[in-house]
Amino acid sequence: MRAFLLFLVILLGAAAAAVYASAFIVHQNEQALVLEFGKPKRVVQQPGLHWKLPLVETVDIFDKRILDLDTQAQEVTASDQKRLIVDAFARYKIVDPLKFYQTLRFEGAVRSRLGPIVESALRRALGASTFQDVVRDKREQLMKQIANNVNEEGRDFGLEVVDVRIKRADLPEQNQKSVFDRMRAERQREAAEVRAQGTGEANRIRGTADREVTVIKAEATRKGEELRGQGEAERNKIFAEAFGRDPDFFAFYRSMQAYEQGLKAGDTRLVISPDTDFFRYFSDPLGAAAPKQ
Repeated sequence: MRAFLLFLVILLGAAAAAVYASAFIVHQNEQALVLEFGKPKRVVQQPGLHWKLPLVETVDIFDKRILDLDTQAQEVTASDQKRLIVDAFARYKIVDPLKFYQTLRFEGAVRSRLGPIVESALRRALGASTFQDVVRDKREQLMKQIANNVNEEGRDFGLEVVDVRIKRADLPEQNQKSVFDRMRAERQREAAEVRAQGTGEANRIRGTADREVTVIKAEATRKGEELRGQGEAERNKIFAEAFGRDPDFFAFYRSMQAYEQGLKAGDTRLVISPDTDFFRYFSDPLGAAAPKQ
């Protein structure tokens, strides 16, 4: 009985070991390649529990997620002979595990094989473009072009290049100062042009305003003179009517006005005879002329 139980335990242990050696799990973010004595046999894309022949078949697991590849910073000469220090990266994923295994075998080899392809595509694309296109005008188009070129060559390794991006595109240190000085001079020239345009526009507006002010003043002066003339005419008319109605009162009013103008406080100097007609209202309220001596 003991021997039977021991045999049963050994049998169950061997069965468990066989099951453990025969089963493998593929996760959602993984894909597997089953090898039979080192030769590819089948590709497993579906996640879950799968089976293989123990001792005969082995399994290599590859990542299905998008992976990053950083390239070495390199110096590129643009078509306008300006040099750039370019630091880029690529994003890729393994879409054909069999081809990937046959060409690269493991993910660590991607850097040594795909990296030079990315760097070469960068040099070709950026070398055919100007400095301004790279840093501003056509950067997005250049990135798409580089990604397409790298993707064509990446298919030979079972890879799909999702994107290629430039992390940094700087001038060499010895060129930065001269470029910055040139950019500063260009901005100063543009600022001077804008200021000159503003000054010219201000002078034009000021000249137009001065001309309009002169016209308005002339029109106001003309109208004022007309109103003043009308007022003088109206005053003379009233004086004439008043004189016609009561000549004595009019003479008295005119004399009062003459006294007001001629006998101002603090500045009155008259050398005149006291019996002159100028003072006739001083001696007679009715203004009768003084008798001649």
